[in-house]
This record gives sequence, C-alpha cells and structure tokens, in this order.
Amino acid sequence: MLIAHLSDPHITTGPLAAEPATGLYRALGRVLTLEPAPDCVVITGDLTDHGRPEEYAALREVLGRFRLPVHLVAGNHDLTANLVAEFGPDAAAASDGRGGRVGGGPDRASYSVDYPEATIVVLDSQVDGTAAGTLGAAQLSFLDSELARRPELPAFVCLHHPPIEVGIPFMDGIRLTDGPDFAEVIARHRNVVRVLAGHLHRTVSANFAGSTLSVAPSTYRQIDLCTRSEAPFGYVHEPTGFLLHDLTGDTCVTHLVQVSHAAAPVQGY
Repeated sequence: MLIAHLSDPHITTGPLAAEPATGLYRALGRVLTLEPAPDCVVITGDLTDHGRPEEYAALREVLGRFRLPVHLVAGNHDLTANLVAEFGPDAAAASDGRGGRVGGGPDRASYSVDYPEATIVVLDSQVDGTAAGTLGAAQLSFLDSELARRPELPAFVCLHHPPIEVGIPFMDGIRLTDGPDFAEVIARHRNVVRVLAGHLHRTVSANFAGSTLSVAPSTYRQIDLCTRSEAPFGYVHEPTGFLLHDLTGDTCVTHLVQVSHAAAPVQGY
C-alpha cells in the first residue's frame, strides 16, 4: 500500500490565493506521476489559511477531478464546522466510495477508513481560538477502539499537531497539548506503523510511543529551522514536497518526494 502524505497547503482567496493553490495543485500533479499510483492521499491539516467557507470551496475546486481518494485532516488554521459543512463528517474530498467510520464527538472531524492492507485513523486536533492542538478524551477513546478493531493489520494515525517537542521553540509552544495521553493510546497498539502529522512546515521524523512520527513538509512554504528561542521566526524558500509511505506487510518505508525544486514530471487533472 502506498500513501502520499501532503500537508499545510493554506488555501485562501483574494490577492494571495495563487501561490498556495498552485503549490497544492503541483504536488497533487506530482502524485499522479508516481508508478505505481498511491492508494490514497492524506493531507494533514491547515487545509485553509483562515477556515472560511469560501476557502473550503476553493480547496474543493483545486482538488477538482483528482482521481485518487483524499483524506482531509483539520489543522489549527481550519475551522472544523466549515470543513464538515463543505466535505462532510468524514472529510471526503475525493473518494472511491469507501466510507469512513465517524467518531470522537459531534464537533470533530475524526474518522477511520478501512483499506485491505491497513486502517487509516484521522483525528481532529483543531481548537477554536488557539494555535496549539488538543484531542480530548472522546477522540482518544475513539482512537483506542479503532486501533483495536483490526489489530492484525497495520494502522496509520493522522493528525495535524506533532505530539512531542522537536527542537523548534516557537512550534514546540503550539504542539499537541495532550501528547502524553495520546502516546499512552498509541503504545497500547503495536499495529501502529506511522503517526502522520503536519504543522511544522518541515520534514521531521522521530520515535514515538513504540512507533514512528512522520511530519510532512508544506506544499506552500517551509519554516526556518530556528532552534534558539531568541531567534526570529520566519519562512524560508526551501523546496516544497510530500512524503510517500510504502507499506509492505508490516514494514513501512518513507520517502521524501520534492516538488518545486525537482526536474520531475507533473500531471494535470
């Protein structure tokens, strides 16, 4: 099974709309050139820049006729209510008819999707009015039950906020607030092959609760690797890209696929 893991497109409207929309469209076009084709795409949050209804309408337009299943994750720049209003409770941006199992509370876009090779569980760490993220007891219970439902198959757990410090002080201050509780649930289930996240606008990997945390870069712009708390926070013109998770049996290998700075084919759709 192949999963293309994109993140942080920050789709918006108005004068600044072109660059983020082009970044996402170009990344999805690169996905379509991969052979074999991925089974699905996961976009781990900050789908829009302000969470406005017109931004989700613009996101739907960018996704357009994209022909692979796309699973959307809410980030701190999103508003869950507007995301669900546009795409439904299982955030089905594009689908092959594979419905998601919805859970975790009525105000959360959390769901799971069954594939023959693996289970994908999507969690909603967005909290109105704050840049940090929280899952809460209801979603952690949903996660626990979903991971136990098919224990013989690998599972991918997807959320926006990384659950641990990564050494970038500004971003560490707005990480997942209930990371230790999340880690307790993950540690109980040995079938979790990857925890997929975004938020950092950088490619980051780390051991986490007996599994591996994989953070995808942004399809829009990257954050400077500023590891000193007194250093100014800012963006850098580094390559955009995405991660490709290659699952064979219970072994998962992750590749970085660069997009903006690569002499690689891109398909329209």
